[in-house]
Amino acid sequence: MKSATSRRNDRLITQEAFDQMLDWLDSDRERAGQRYEEIRSGLIKIFVCRGCLDSEGLADETINRVIRKVPEIVPNYVGNPALYFSSVARYILLEYQRTMGTMTQRRHSIPEALDQVEEDGEEIEREYECLDRCIEHLTPVNRELILEYYQEDKHAMIENRKRLAARIGITLNALRVRADRIRNSLQKCVAECLRSKDAKAERQDDQGWRGR
Repeated sequence: MKSATSRRNDRLITQEAFDQMLDWLDSDRERAGQRYEEIRSGLIKIFVCRGCLDSEGLADETINRVIRKVPEIVPNYVGNPALYFSSVARYILLEYQRTMGTMTQRRHSIPEALDQVEEDGEEIEREYECLDRCIEHLTPVNRELILEYYQEDKHAMIENRKRLAARIGITLNALRVRADRIRNSLQKCVAECLRSKDAKAERQDDQGWRGR
């Protein structure tokens, strides 16, 4: 995983722009670095569990886009910066899915979509909370497998999966089947978690109306 220090060396991002992003996360540089690592780790989890082949690369692309927008959004942004990263990740995911030929929805405009980050950020934050909870419910072996399976970029992915299969003691095909099964179970778990959250919110709203 890239550290906050190594991330500054990205040729697409200047030192000044990266520092502005850290200052936005926290005025204390050490805490800002920790928050950065937490956000990046969370983004990787989101892309991993969506079955993306280059989860780390997509997480870094998400961060790059946010960094370039920081001068515009910081003056008027209110709330947790992590929500903004999560919102941008949603549109990175849409782009990825269109590229992979799996999307049939109308093409989204990224600049226009970024104007909706507060609403979308809250929604994807709910998804992330459910995803994190579902990942924690996996056995340690399955949790390590699913996170490592999609971890490397496309150039190193095959070798990484060979090493992972050898360590676990199964064939590459068996590894693929097992990873797909874990990912499908995570998707079902997240869907159930979101339904549970919606049902709870509806009950609270109903109780609120009755109390008036």
